[in-house]
Amino acid sequence: MAQIVVAGALICRSSVLLAQRQRPPELAGLWELPGGKVAAGETEAAALVRELGEELGIEVVVGARVGDDVAIGSPIDGLVLRAYAVLQTGGALHNHDHGALRWVSAADLDDVQWVPADRAWIPALHELLSRAGA
Repeated sequence: MAQIVVAGALICRSSVLLAQRQRPPELAGLWELPGGKVAAGETEAAALVRELGEELGIEVVVGARVGDDVAIGSPIDGLVLRAYAVLQTGGALHNHDHGALRWVSAADLDDVQWVPADRAWIPALHELLSRAGA
């Protein structure tokens, strides 16, 4: 069974928060939605709450799915990436695990040096940001 990796689309002032990877070497310096692997016995929402707390120091409520699943590798041993909209409800944003953090507007999404898999969510992020700005 594939490993699920969850990612959070945190929106603030019509921008989405992106995190710069530090590892593995082939992805270092590229940008992604922050998140991480779902542990055994953990729900996807609980994993995202835990990961964003550990990585960013924030408390969140997990909302609707963003875009479609993105499969990496074979269905047997690969990863399935799944994004959700998240709303910050507490904590203070701090970078505990990434090279950098940055807020990106819809106008700049296409110009980001994305982790290849996360690039699949650009259309859904455009839609999410347009709703946030309305």
